[in-house]
Amino acid sequence: MRDLDDLFSALAKSRFRSRFVLRGPELAYLRRTGLPTIIVHARRFIDERLAPASPTNDGTQTPMRGHPVFIAQHATATCCRGCLAKWHRIPAGRELTADEREYVVRVIEGWLHRRAPRLPAPPSLFD
Repeated sequence: MRDLDDLFSALAKSRFRSRFVLRGPELAYLRRTGLPTIIVHARRFIDERLAPASPTNDGTQTPMRGHPVFIAQHATATCCRGCLAKWHRIPAGRELTADEREYVVRVIEGWLHRRAPRLPAPPSLFD
């Protein structure tokens, strides 16, 4: 797992990752629903779609739109096990640990907060 400041700096240099922007219906949904509820959704998505050792449809399991978490996952390379291995140093082929799951959620939360700055800062973002 990577230091979050180092990670966000590297992601900003990626032409592909930096093109993801939170806007339109996903941004409206985030503002209407609130970050705490969106993070509950993120935990569920990670548990169901990313945490298994061999996720169903790995590499294509995360839609490109439809929920703020999906946008954040592509922007932060937490969308599939291959991206987790390449960008986050979390090996594929085994179930994610509880700490790894929490790390992924913190990465998503950090990106969402950076992209929607009027949201209150989560207290444990970089602890």
